[in-house]
Amino acid sequence: MAAAAGAGSKSRASGSAEKADAAAWMAVAAGTLGALMATLDISIVNSALPTIQGEIGASGTEGTWISTAYLIAEIIIIPLSGWLERVLGLRTLLLGTTVLFTLFSIVCGTSTNLGMMIFGRAGQGITGGALIPTAQTIIAQRLPRRQQPIGTALFGVTAIMGPVIGPVIGGWLAENISWHYAFFLNVPLCAALVILLLVGLPHEKAKLGQLAEADWLGIAGLAFGLGGMTVVLEEGQREQWFDSSLIQITTAVSVLGFICLFVGQRFAKRPVIKLSLLLDRQFGSVAVMGVFVGIALYGTSYVIPQFLSNVSGYNALQSGLVVMISGIPSLFVMAMVPILLKHVDIRIAVAMGITLLGLSAIINSHLNSLSVGHDFTDGQLMRGFGQILSFMFLSQAVVQSVPREDAGDASGLFNAMRNMGGSLALAAISILQDKRLWLHERRIEESLNANSYAVQHYVSSNGGITMAAPQLGQQIMGQAYVMTYNDIFWLMGVATLATLPLVLFLRPLSKNAKPAAVH
Repeated sequence: MAAAAGAGSKSRASGSAEKADAAAWMAVAAGTLGALMATLDISIVNSALPTIQGEIGASGTEGTWISTAYLIAEIIIIPLSGWLERVLGLRTLLLGTTVLFTLFSIVCGTSTNLGMMIFGRAGQGITGGALIPTAQTIIAQRLPRRQQPIGTALFGVTAIMGPVIGPVIGGWLAENISWHYAFFLNVPLCAALVILLLVGLPHEKAKLGQLAEADWLGIAGLAFGLGGMTVVLEEGQREQWFDSSLIQITTAVSVLGFICLFVGQRFAKRPVIKLSLLLDRQFGSVAVMGVFVGIALYGTSYVIPQFLSNVSGYNALQSGLVVMISGIPSLFVMAMVPILLKHVDIRIAVAMGITLLGLSAIINSHLNSLSVGHDFTDGQLMRGFGQILSFMFLSQAVVQSVPREDAGDASGLFNAMRNMGGSLALAAISILQDKRLWLHERRIEESLNANSYAVQHYVSSNGGITMAAPQLGQQIMGQAYVMTYNDIFWLMGVATLATLPLVLFLRPLSKNAKPAAVH
């Protein structure tokens, strides 16, 4: 092991003169596998969510917590990954998070109620979130410079494939075996990851003394601020907002958390998140666009399976296959990224990506009760092109918009902002689904006059008022669902397109830029 580590170090020192050894590539394989698991579990529950909700007794709006808990936990851990790596050592950190990720996956797979599932998903997010940025660290540390683009390409394909194939795998397991195995699948993957880590990465001595220098105020503020804000957004509608003591308390916790986070910015030797980077014109613009791109991506990947299940009657596997369509153009464009980075102006590429993302959502805002999977094809193809153009170029802009010593903080902050966009999207969808569904149901009911010929004919043709009333109620509910989902798609599209003016704040990339890793 020591010899392997020495060879790896020698390779790094000599730059392009040498090739990485087998241990280095095993380390890269470990990082890639870990990132695959983490990104896979973001979306693996989406297509099976209606089934999971039914079995654990959760409503449609409560079910958003199953996805939101993972994203919020990831937001908290991603900026901390660099610090944890320095304190514990890379191998120790990854081994610990891998084992814990497995245990939390088992908790999710054995969940019998919503609370247990949320606990498991939050645990998955905390541990899985650390697997993503550390994969990029392995590529930078274990591969010589001339082989790093290969590692970056492998990571990029993994990062794209995880969210794309997740709904398909989750749907297939839910339909053919059981939704529980969407989580149990992680057990053999984690076992393989542990073996690769033990062989491919050298042990590093922990530096526990750095725990005393940590920005604990900022860490607590980040957790309580984001966690409290999410509870307020998710539960506010059901709890009648500030009429509820729960919302009052969680709002106070959130405000106190953000105050602690900002105090940490002022007094900590090294803040948990360097928020001052947001004051940079380019990086601030990139971060804001990242939030809204996250809203478009995570929002649509959640709403599409919900529509197909509630309106079109699709099962989990069929919904997953529709979601997977967006991965086809993403993989195609990924191979062209190095060429695009050299020859396409970042402002044009990002503008095109955001436009495609926005239009893909707006296209899906004209659905009806007869819409099925193929009605999403055009939007999904546009979304696939848009997500790779926007993310790859925005990630490159992150690296080049800040000093080299701040690149790690900037990358963590950007990824956290993007996940925050996804969390905000799911919370907003929960609120909109409740409010707009009620509104559309009342409007449809108001348009039906009990004495009209059409209503009387419907009643007489369907066995009288006793039999016709429930059927009519179901049809009203179905139409209200369609109108609600159309509203959600339209709002996501408009919100994404509204960020287009920020493209003007971007600066051209260096023509010699290497593809930056992104998840």
